[in-house]
Amino acid sequence: MAYLLLVISIFMLGLPFFWMLVTSLKLPTEINVYPPAWLPSEIHWNNYSDAWDAAPFGRFYLNSALVSGVATIAQIALALLMAYAFALIQFPAKTALLLLVLSTMMIPDEMKLVPNFILLTKLGWIDTYAGLIVPAIAHAFPVFVLYQQFRQLPRSLIEAAHADGAGHLRILWQIAVPMSRPVLTAAALVSLLGHWNAYLWPLIITNTGSMRTLPLGIAYLRKQAEEGSVQWNLLMAAAVFVVLPIVILYTFAQKQFVEGIMRGALKG
Repeated sequence: MAYLLLVISIFMLGLPFFWMLVTSLKLPTEINVYPPAWLPSEIHWNNYSDAWDAAPFGRFYLNSALVSGVATIAQIALALLMAYAFALIQFPAKTALLLLVLSTMMIPDEMKLVPNFILLTKLGWIDTYAGLIVPAIAHAFPVFVLYQQFRQLPRSLIEAAHADGAGHLRILWQIAVPMSRPVLTAAALVSLLGHWNAYLWPLIITNTGSMRTLPLGIAYLRKQAEEGSVQWNLLMAAAVFVVLPIVILYTFAQKQFVEGIMRGALKG
């Protein structure tokens, strides 16, 4: 029974991606037909080049890679420092501050849009990389995940490092981070995925096509087709090469990602 449920779950999760891939290889005349054709009569790889040329996807890729990479690195670096401090350093009002940080996860992102936009307008960061990156750096989720992990570190090892004269940054970098690599990898992948797929904030903060990211590129391609019929094969081709980098990254980091998720589940 468990295997049957697993097969059904895999089928339900994989079907949309299969349909996206198949549609990206079809002719437009093969898409809006009934019954639907599950496989293309002929594979049309030129759909990918046509979709790439239909919008400046090279620039969109550069923007998404830069924004996602920098935001993820900065977010995880900040989360490491905060999680280490909350887990392994004693200071006044620590519990109250930790609860305050974690309570921000209950605030919908939509409620932050107007205050962030007003602040960045005054800073002159509209339609800039700083406007895309800086508001996304601080997030409580990786802090919570790493805090739970650091609490499980052997106290005797931390005390021995202190006795040998190691400072907090050295203990963090040489002990806490290596012993938390699976959880750290999982937190980084979740963070990267969120930045890569972000749509609403980049839509609000950018004005020019040169600053748009990949999710906005898909919307741009759809908008271009509004005057005529939507070319779903090109849209699906664009969606494939938007999703592909994340799939490749997850494939290489799958082992540590799953191990990190399992550790978090067991500790929770």
